Amino acid sequence: MLHFRLRRLPRRHAPSSSLSAPPPDFHDEDSVEDESPEDLFTAFLPHLFPDDAPSFHGDPGQHLLYSSPRYGDLEIMVPSYPNQSKNRSEDRRTSGKVNDVEEGRRLFAHFLWSAAMVVAEGVEKAEHLFSLGQLDCDTAMWTVTGESVLELGAGAALPSVVCTLAQASTVTITDHPSSPAFAGAIAFNVGHNIRKTSSKTDVIIKPHEWGTLESDPWAVEKKGTFTRIIAADCYWMRSQHENLVKTMEWFLAPGGKIWVVTGFHTGRAIVTRFFETAVDGGLEIERIHERDLNSMTEDGQEVRRDWVPEREGEGPENRKRWCVVALLKRKGE
Repeated sequence: MLHFRLRRLPRRHAPSSSLSAPPPDFHDEDSVEDESPEDLFTAFLPHLFPDDAPSFHGDPGQHLLYSSPRYGDLEIMVPSYPNQSKNRSEDRRTSGKVNDVEEGRRLFAHFLWSAAMVVAEGVEKAEHLFSLGQLDCDTAMWTVTGESVLELGAGAALPSVVCTLAQASTVTITDHPSSPAFAGAIAFNVGHNIRKTSSKTDVIIKPHEWGTLESDPWAVEKKGTFTRIIAADCYWMRSQHENLVKTMEWFLAPGGKIWVVTGFHTGRAIVTRFFETAVDGGLEIERIHERDLNSMTEDGQEVRRDWVPEREGEGPENRKRWCVVALLKRKGE
């Protein structure tokens, strides 16, 4: 199973309060303006910790060993949890803007998400079969060799690391400017796992806020230049769907593809709404299916079922082991 690829490594430093973080609860940020993430984290605890199909892995600051059949053991540092303000009520807002620490906690970047592992597995399998000349339709969607890759909401950036090892031409790793991943995790994960390889991929790490396009000189320069865009488990904030779609459409090169992978830990409805927003925003779903994260067929293949916007009788207890995997493109291409 996919989850068995991970192994926790001993901590390199003594635990501190900054490494302690509650599990995530997902709410649209517009609906929780007067509540802190810490106060909301416990709301969905019974649904977010199934022993057999976790949505996320690792503790903030933890180092994990991701065992890749193609590239060997990759050491992945999970971003640290942003330090909590001592006086949350006073420090919540600074000069009318959300405090950076509070904003960082809202991003839930301080975990390695299962969706990121789905992308990583797909890329490494495609690169292997590509080298053997044995690509099939299902695997071909994950090819990155020679492609220009952009990861949105990267967090620990495992997919970007694997894309670099798979010989993408360029890999650009982005997350919100307030993301705790910029405190060292992304730099470590790239440097530690890439420096000893022969990869010639150009890797760029860049803070970027979805929707800030015309006002960002870097975004203007890179408009329409990425042939592969990764967005793994970035969909829990419904209020950001439009900004996310605009960002995808802005950066997507002609003929490019977008990988959308996410679990249903916030429910199926919010995922459905994202796809509706994507289609309204000029994108088209080329391929889509649901994958069982907890089982394989007898010959080691993925267990899949058709995607449906609504599934009768589905609840937290029976959706936890599934994720949706979709390939998007610009409408009409």
